[in-house]
Amino acid sequence: MKKYFIALVLIVASTGAAIAQQDAQYTQYMYNTLAINSAYAGNRGVLSMAGLYRTQWVGLEGAPKTQTFNIHSPVGKRVGLGLSVVNDEIGNGTSQQTYFDIAASYTVPVSDQGKLSFGIKAGGHLLNLDFTRLQGFTDEQGAGGIPNIDNKFSPNFGAGLYYHTERFYFGASIPNFLETEHFDNTSAASSFLATERINLYFITGYVFDLNPNLKLKPALLFKAVRGAPLQADFSTNFLINEKFILGAAYRWDAALSAMAGFQITDGLLLGLGYDREITELGNTSFNDGSFEVFLRYELFNKRNRVITPRFF
Repeated sequence: MKKYFIALVLIVASTGAAIAQQDAQYTQYMYNTLAINSAYAGNRGVLSMAGLYRTQWVGLEGAPKTQTFNIHSPVGKRVGLGLSVVNDEIGNGTSQQTYFDIAASYTVPVSDQGKLSFGIKAGGHLLNLDFTRLQGFTDEQGAGGIPNIDNKFSPNFGAGLYYHTERFYFGASIPNFLETEHFDNTSAASSFLATERINLYFITGYVFDLNPNLKLKPALLFKAVRGAPLQADFSTNFLINEKFILGAAYRWDAALSAMAGFQITDGLLLGLGYDREITELGNTSFNDGSFEVFLRYELFNKRNRVITPRFF
């Protein structure tokens, strides 16, 4: 049981799932901004709903799977509200954690084109750990083994800033301020202490008009957390004829990614992403890379319909 548990902890610690020290990661984070920055709530100017599914390290038994859903909308001239739900699973259900947050933003104009939004969010997460799902598990509870955890609730809150013009954006956020401890290492029944660390995010990007039918958007994401390497994502996306999106990304010392999207209707966007590890794990025969699928639906009306929607 110990060797399987050690393997699980190593996978979890390196991916940012469930009981790890980092939040879940996304290749297409630029279309899922509310999950990492509460100040984004309502900033698209319409009712926006988005869902994302990520399966990591396909071919590796028990590798992480992530599902997200968010909905947000302006509810006044300067106020936005949103709901975000993130579910992480690892080890074929051994570890499962669900985050849910309500976000609110307040936006003020700071120049002719620039707007600055302040965001807060509050919510929590439910943690489930079922060690009986581990292959080769034997019950060692009587000998000081680790007990299962069923729907343990931990509250949390976060905040963010988001500035944008029609072409440029910048955001800084801390999704969770509380460093939740999932185990008490003073208990005889627990052999380690796992803590949800504070994650600090910075995002920025700019949209260039290369010609009337082609836009280019380079973007950056930096994620910092104590006890883990700095994560830096560099991405470039092209928007062709306001319909097709093609892009690529590089996660520093970790992965190369490809992205594609299609604006099916004015309100419906479909996106796909693929990661290939450039670490030793990526060279293994059982790892076929990581896949994402993303769907966003936006509800326009006659007043807020725009001819050219914002590319972020």
